[in-house]
Amino acid sequence: MIGRLRGVLVHKQPPWLLLDVGGVGYELEAPMSTFYDLPETGKEVVLCVHYAQKEDSVSLYGFLRESERRLFRDLQRVSGIGARIALAVLSGVSVDEFARLVQAGDVSALTRIPGVGKKTAERIMIELCDRVVVAGGGVPDGPMAGDAVAEAVAALQQLGYKPAEAARMARAAAAAGDDTATVIRKALQAALR
Repeated sequence: MIGRLRGVLVHKQPPWLLLDVGGVGYELEAPMSTFYDLPETGKEVVLCVHYAQKEDSVSLYGFLRESERRLFRDLQRVSGIGARIALAVLSGVSVDEFARLVQAGDVSALTRIPGVGKKTAERIMIELCDRVVVAGGGVPDGPMAGDAVAEAVAALQQLGYKPAEAARMARAAAAAGDDTATVIRKALQAALR
């Protein structure tokens, strides 16, 4: 499976981009949030990659930030949402704005995204309300702190904690400058007390 690519950006035309990695051209589909921050063609770029294999095709999706890839994957776990709608959501709102909309229960704002109707927006609200974490929600500011907490939440869920409980544990354990492993260790130690 491909999880990350570093290479030279050869071509970019939304929603597609072509990345040359050691002489091999990888064609990836990406949301507009990634396109806005891509360097000019001919420059090196590192992308987080989601590899999707279906019966009749293989697709690669590229993201500049891990938080975007994580949201892309979470959205596809919602019943009735595939890659196209997940890309549309990421193209329409930032990860933090999406989290704020979901936590506020703002269905009408989500329905303004192409491909997202009222029923789909309501399913997103119900199924993702415990998974999204707004940056700064009791967590120190900065990209590393937010990413460490989000990664810790995902790891705690893998250990069997419910999404809301995992988010609460990670937020309570996080301190400025903590990496993911530290947040997880502190959260588990607090749970044992």
